Amino acid sequence: MLNLSRQNELREQYRQLQSGWRPATEVYADLVRDQLQPDSRVLDIGCGRGGLVEQLAHPLDQIVGIDPDWQSLREHRLALPRVGGLGELPFADGSFEVAFASWVLEHWAEPARDLREIGRILAPGGTFIFITPNLRHPLIRLNAALNAFSDLQKPLVSQLYDRAEDDTFPVYYRANDTSTLAQLATTCNLRLTTCLTIEDPTYLAFTPALFRLMTQLEKRLPSAMRLHLVGVMQKNKMVQ
Repeated sequence: MLNLSRQNELREQYRQLQSGWRPATEVYADLVRDQLQPDSRVLDIGCGRGGLVEQLAHPLDQIVGIDPDWQSLREHRLALPRVGGLGELPFADGSFEVAFASWVLEHWAEPARDLREIGRILAPGGTFIFITPNLRHPLIRLNAALNAFSDLQKPLVSQLYDRAEDDTFPVYYRANDTSTLAQLATTCNLRLTTCLTIEDPTYLAFTPALFRLMTQLEKRLPSAMRLHLVGVMQKNKMVQ
């Protein structure tokens, strides 16, 4: 079994092997912090039970969490305002200066609609930061192909990664490469200002031999095919 704790141990090993490498989650967290101002109103999209929001030194009364999974909302570890659903966001235009989404874009069945809503609720000049798998990576392409067998995939993922089946959601990968994201952004009054690709050899590292194999594979992949995408979109400022 390859749970999160074990993956993080392997990431630390990889950090020692690859000078300057940082896990995608660290890069993502720093990009979010870079955008926060003391008075920023913040939306955590797909907030789950906590995650990044627990690491931010930002007033909780300025953060709202939203997630379609009511059980996760009920079990959220922080006392911040939270609401269900994603689709049409229940907020007025320009309600937030910062929005972020951890492992959400891959679940969007209608990415143009969802990104348009994010553009709508952001204030002029506001930013949207995301982390998501890269569809150009061979492992993600394989997962996308196997998605047709999702009824079998859910219990398998649960057993391999020590994850509750209820926490495994359908994936579509319709907004999971740099060019698609850039095109979507332009139709939603947003600009893709940053899109980093970051390798990670831990997802199939069930044995030391597999970890070594995945390490070699990640080193050889072109940068555009690295496993994770971490990016920033900015809402266009209103013309005066």
